[in-house]
Amino acid sequence: MKKTTLTKVSFLALAVGMTMCFTSCKKTKSNTTGWNYNDKDNGGFSIAKKFKEQQTGPGLVFIEGGTFTMGTVEEDFYKDWNNQPRQVTVNSFYIDENEVTNVDYLAYLYWIRRVFDYDYYPEIYTSALPDTLVWRDELSYNETMVENYLRYPAYRYYPVVGVSWIQAMKFCAWRSDRVNEQILIDEGVFNDFPDQQDADHFNTEVYLFKSGEYTQQNKKGLKDNDPNSPYGKEGRPVNKTDGIMLPKYRLPTEAEWEYAAYGNSGSRLYNRTVEGNKYAWAGNSMRNPDKKERGDMLANYKRGRGDYAGVGGWLNDQAAYTMQVKFYPPNNYGLYDMAGNVAEWVLDVYRPMTSEDATDMNPFRGNQFMVFDENYQDMGALEVLQEPQYNTDSSISRLPGELPTRPVTEEENLNRRNYNKSDYRDFKDGDKESSIYYDQEVDEGEPMMYDYGQTTLIGNSSRVYKGGSWRDRAYWLSPGTRRHLEEDQATDFIGFRCAMDRLGFQTPDDKRKKNQKEIKRDKFKRYYYK
Repeated sequence: MKKTTLTKVSFLALAVGMTMCFTSCKKTKSNTTGWNYNDKDNGGFSIAKKFKEQQTGPGLVFIEGGTFTMGTVEEDFYKDWNNQPRQVTVNSFYIDENEVTNVDYLAYLYWIRRVFDYDYYPEIYTSALPDTLVWRDELSYNETMVENYLRYPAYRYYPVVGVSWIQAMKFCAWRSDRVNEQILIDEGVFNDFPDQQDADHFNTEVYLFKSGEYTQQNKKGLKDNDPNSPYGKEGRPVNKTDGIMLPKYRLPTEAEWEYAAYGNSGSRLYNRTVEGNKYAWAGNSMRNPDKKERGDMLANYKRGRGDYAGVGGWLNDQAAYTMQVKFYPPNNYGLYDMAGNVAEWVLDVYRPMTSEDATDMNPFRGNQFMVFDENYQDMGALEVLQEPQYNTDSSISRLPGELPTRPVTEEENLNRRNYNKSDYRDFKDGDKESSIYYDQEVDEGEPMMYDYGQTTLIGNSSRVYKGGSWRDRAYWLSPGTRRHLEEDQATDFIGFRCAMDRLGFQTPDDKRKKNQKEIKRDKFKRYYYK
């Protein structure tokens, strides 16, 4: 009897295995045309077989988006009225677990110095250097921070400061390329490329747009189902439809940063936020309520006049200036230092009335729509830059080895209804239509609503920074507060962290399956237990 049972079980397992093999070997077929995907005999149109969902990039934490009340949650005693509470929705996204540190930025500086010939391109390296002189004060001795903070090993994992908004954006672009380069190497389709030099270095945009030029770096490549493939047996390069490379790193928008900083997921009851946070943690206290760590500070900030660290022998936050990242407890999303330590750059252009003007889905002010510059075309293909591309103020906009870009024009967007020009930084708040001169002929470049540099420091180059810092009182630690600074300026209390878009499902695969099981269970109960 036992032998018969085992035989039946073995036969059943064999049958299941053969069925699974047959199913897995069967080619995927289009539900629209009936043609096979990934089949040379059917033309070779390919789709990614193994793709499940977007992978989390190095250093990032997934933040499930949703609706929340964005804006001030405490008394606006400055009376700026620049962030009125309103309900908005943000798409799911990724954000760095902690601020970008000195060692992260030093790796960036090292790469620039190694790749771009300093004798020929000195401005590329010098334009990336943080301003270490931000530590100086007319009536304070801070020379030790000027000389040591960026490079001395004791500050290795402290947040980098002295970085402007422009420099932070360029770091994000560099990080995107390095991460995607490593992904290709790990996938076995790209060789290690340590001798990159000047225009001959890996760039994600160039790889996707002109992938044929990188075939000399191709080890094995992906299987190519195109019957007329130019790559032969070597395999083809990766393209966007493979889902292997990640979207670009960037600064978070103000809405994303504020949503992530509040960390209100811990106060959610089903589809309702029971009690929103005032800071990055629950409650109004600035001290840890847990028994083992009761009384410890939850953030690095200034308690009062002349009190940055507490009394010797009992330093309350252990830091006079900045503090090593991940020293204080994280918020409910697992993010560190969303309150205190350093304030952080975000993507937005500052306007006091953004809360009234911005769209309630992914609100953002600062769009500048760009396209690849066809003036560099040669035989129908864009050429990479051999020299830096400069802005009108002589700053570097694109590096050698990147594709040149230009603003979109109104002429090429005449038939569009959603936009028709490139620069929307002052849309509805600072452009001619929103100024008192709306019915007059005003020359381009003349002051409109905001007379920048004369009567105000609000302009298209004013960028928002969020959160409190080691220099600030507790008021600024609330995520709803907002301040601004020129995008080419830097301070000793502003740092940054990177973010990334989430593509596809708003929830990760494991959580999505759990939610689906709960929904099915709930439907079952409602059907059988009416």
